[in-house]
Amino acid sequence: MNVLLLARLQFAITIIYHFFFVPLTLGLSLMVAIFESIYVATGKETYKRLTKFWGKLFLINFAIGVVTGIVQEFQFGMSWSEYSRFVGDIFGAPLAIEALLAFFLESTFLGIWIFGWDRISKGLHLATIWLVVVGSTISAMWILVANAFMQHPVGYTIEDGRAVLTNFWEVVTNLPIFSHFPHVLSAGLVTASFFMMGVSAYHLIRHNETELFRISIRLASAVGLVATIAVGLSGHTQGQELLVTQPMKLASLEALYNTEDPASLSIITIGNPVTREVLLDWRVPGLLSFMEYNRFTGKVEGILDLEQQYIQQYGPGDYVPPPYILYWSFRAMVGAGLLMILISLVALFIELKNLYAKLGWFIKILPFAVALPYIANTTGWILTEVGRFPWTVYRVLKLPDSVSLALSGGEILISLIGFILVYGLLITATVYLMMKFAKAGPVLTSESPAEFNPSLVAPSEGK
Repeated sequence: MNVLLLARLQFAITIIYHFFFVPLTLGLSLMVAIFESIYVATGKETYKRLTKFWGKLFLINFAIGVVTGIVQEFQFGMSWSEYSRFVGDIFGAPLAIEALLAFFLESTFLGIWIFGWDRISKGLHLATIWLVVVGSTISAMWILVANAFMQHPVGYTIEDGRAVLTNFWEVVTNLPIFSHFPHVLSAGLVTASFFMMGVSAYHLIRHNETELFRISIRLASAVGLVATIAVGLSGHTQGQELLVTQPMKLASLEALYNTEDPASLSIITIGNPVTREVLLDWRVPGLLSFMEYNRFTGKVEGILDLEQQYIQQYGPGDYVPPPYILYWSFRAMVGAGLLMILISLVALFIELKNLYAKLGWFIKILPFAVALPYIANTTGWILTEVGRFPWTVYRVLKLPDSVSLALSGGEILISLIGFILVYGLLITATVYLMMKFAKAGPVLTSESPAEFNPSLVAPSEGK
């Protein structure tokens, strides 16, 4: 069995599964904090109910996210011990700060928030959820600092086959951070917005607590519209950053085989991945140069030229990431993003103009649109990680030099099956709990039993 292939498959499964939960945690914590802020400012009970309802769904997502993160770290140490040994000195400080400061800040104040209702003052209770938001944000930043080193290693020297930290500030202010951090944060808000819109639409369709869920859908659609535009703008800066840091990834996601100046943007390119023969290639002249340089001229190096450069610099080998994976991942991500901008805009228009009677059919789309940010997040993550091929640390450490030497293919296969079983149980529990509380609505998190209406938990036929 191919140890490297199995280890890569294991990494892909664990990282993608864990990343299902991270953006929703980032975005939903902020939404909950906004609702509680309005409750404290106005004293209106509706916002307290909204805070508790969305807070419950946030807690379920947060808990599963923590568990999947632990499993992910376990597979790093088990299957990628050579990589862990190489980057240990670099990753030690950022990950220690993330664990000791951000995660403990997040977890501690989340515990106070859960059990602090009516036990501490409203202001203090509000402060705890905002500290959870701060903790989540700081946590994401330090994880991205570590990932940025893999994409663009800086502030280090090689000693005895290991990367040794020489400039911590240079690692923290690494170039990719300035585009990746706002991109991930805004993607989190998009995920939370579409999750909130989908659940709210489910209840509006059933005429369940319409006043309450119209408030949710108004906030979610407004935040979703702003956040999807922010994702696009930060994604644009990431594309310009790739021209400097990872030109092969840029050329691959555009299926640009030959260097061009001005460079064309692909509308659709279909080719044979084995022979590299291009069968269909519709491109807009100069548009890729405009995207990269903000003008319609400028050189963008092609896959074939970069491949020759890398062979001369690093020796014989395969330096081309699979273009078809990068090409279609990029287009799936961008396509989902454009669709989300349109959906957010229409949902906000319907809510502000109260057009539910005329455009009710559109509201029925929203529960299915919850999948869009997950498609965008997953394909974006695939683009980021697969595009770094064949490197784990770009231009420094290759994949075959990163995998654990002591493990056999059979051992990794057994652990891979174990991870799949664990994740299968986790996703079953997550879907069950999310659907149970989301469908029930605020009745399960309301304080007064008198507000409970069994028909809201189990809607009657025809509702």
